[in-house]
Amino acid sequence: MSEPPPQSRRELRERESAGREPQRTVAPRPRTTAARAPRRRILPRLLSVGAMLGAAALLVATSLPANAFYRGPVEVSLTAKSAPAQVFEAKNEVVVTAPARDAYSVVSLAQKVKVMAVTKSFSYTNDPNGTIQWPFAVAVPIASGFGDRLVANCGYCSTFHEGLDFTPGAGAPIQAIADGVVSLVQEDRGGLGIHVIIDHVIKGQKVQSVYAHMLAGSVRVTLGQAVKVAEQVGQVGSTGASTGAHLHLEIHLDGTPVDPFAWLKANAN
Repeated sequence: MSEPPPQSRRELRERESAGREPQRTVAPRPRTTAARAPRRRILPRLLSVGAMLGAAALLVATSLPANAFYRGPVEVSLTAKSAPAQVFEAKNEVVVTAPARDAYSVVSLAQKVKVMAVTKSFSYTNDPNGTIQWPFAVAVPIASGFGDRLVANCGYCSTFHEGLDFTPGAGAPIQAIADGVVSLVQEDRGGLGIHVIIDHVIKGQKVQSVYAHMLAGSVRVTLGQAVKVAEQVGQVGSTGASTGAHLHLEIHLDGTPVDPFAWLKANAN
């Protein structure tokens, strides 16, 4: 059987189409509210759980050290730097310098009370016929008395003066205050300079008279010599710790210095 012509084919399709039932178009069903509700409830929970996990991770990261979870061995290498050896070179020469000392003396409170009680008026008269006399035949000026003085006469002098300073002039003859025996002749340039000590027994008590700063070469007595009152001992000088020609006279009673002016004032006759 031969194929129909094209026009006949079109007609045949139209006829077949007309004999078929028309196709129905089914519209999609809309989603109900009940189906959307479970998703809306689940989403906030997921967000809350995620936020909590993030906060926990941040807390752990900031509170633990970086190596908290590291369990590997830790090796520490310390290298000490060697310092250069110290070298001390000692010389064979040793210089020892003696400290400078002031010629201070230890004085009891009783001595200071005696000093404060005596007069500072140095007026006196010598009796050339007395058994106890002043160290000069006639009265001479007295520059400094016994006891405390505000300022020492020199940098190496004591602020407590244990004697009486007479200033008759350089070379003036010095006489013994009483009969006695020479117990010391010191020919040096120390604190008292060239000086002589004579031992006496007066009214049953041991008394010593000290004559200091005498002129070099002027000493007229020798150790152990017995001397008489008014006998020449030496001449006024400025040896030792002295700032000018004067006689520094001391009187010791049983080894303790006392005020020579007060003692001579009370005993010279």
